[in-house]
Amino acid sequence: MEIVIGLIIIAIGSFCQSSSYVPINKVKEWSWESFWLVQGIFAWLVFPLLGALLAVPQGHSLIEVYLQNGTATLWSIFFGVLWGVGGLTFGLSMRYLGVALGQSIALGTCAGLGTILTPIFTGNPGDLTMPVIVGVVVTLVGIAIIGIAGGMKSSSLSEDEKKKAVKDFNFTKGLIVALLAGFMSACFSIGLGFGEKLCFAGTPDIYKTLPATFMVTLGGFVTNAVYCLYQNAHNKTWGDYGKSNLLFNNILFCALAGVLWYSQFFGLSLGKGFLAGSAVLITFSWCILMALNVTFSNVWGIILKEWKGCSRKTIVVLLVGLIVLIVSSFLPQLLK
Repeated sequence: MEIVIGLIIIAIGSFCQSSSYVPINKVKEWSWESFWLVQGIFAWLVFPLLGALLAVPQGHSLIEVYLQNGTATLWSIFFGVLWGVGGLTFGLSMRYLGVALGQSIALGTCAGLGTILTPIFTGNPGDLTMPVIVGVVVTLVGIAIIGIAGGMKSSSLSEDEKKKAVKDFNFTKGLIVALLAGFMSACFSIGLGFGEKLCFAGTPDIYKTLPATFMVTLGGFVTNAVYCLYQNAHNKTWGDYGKSNLLFNNILFCALAGVLWYSQFFGLSLGKGFLAGSAVLITFSWCILMALNVTFSNVWGIILKEWKGCSRKTIVVLLVGLIVLIVSSFLPQLLK
């Protein structure tokens, strides 16, 4: 029963993450770099910090755990900086491919590489058991099927129809950016792996990964902030922050996007606390999260009519891919 609860919690966090880009449409008259920076303050600083504080027992401070494990802290930040590159290109992948297809390709690459590379980088290759490897393969098959559906969509729609669904649609450019985003985003999982020691002995299992999460997002924020501030200067968009009549609205929806995005890792931490009895699912939990992110992002893609105008055959292929992803989430537990 605890495993079911853990999977449900991860699924709820995943649904929130996949919904985090919807508030973008409510941000008015801001450039991409301005929105991305402000929502990043909430997503990668404010809410991760609040989450990390939940892992601090009474009488202690968060800084203690970082000072006592300096090497682990620095590695988590380092891989967070690398993940930040993935975060930047992740946003661009959705710009060129849309929420559904962009997230599918990027998160698929992230799911496979994050699950496989984390045990290798952290010196625990034994965690890559056969059920885990099979689960990763099935996940990638599901995402590949969704990618095929995306290719079918690209070839069947006219340029006007593509632009109507996704304003800057460009399949080739989007594919390259999404693959890069997925590869670099896998560094988040590696950063969490290095940050396993970043917790107090008395911290409940459901909160144990939250201090490491904060260090990874902190590193990612640095990368994104440097790029966004550069773009503000290059594009002369500093004036975005001075539009006082829009500040409340835009900050509100940036904060909403931020808390929804962070919910995936808050849910992952809570969910892993309930999966503690299954070493296979603990190792596979990253892949579960990414697979569910892809599933829910495509649900939003359907809701936002990004697949409107596609043939029935394309939709059927898309649904088959989603079903395969859902099955992959619990398959390793059945195979162990």
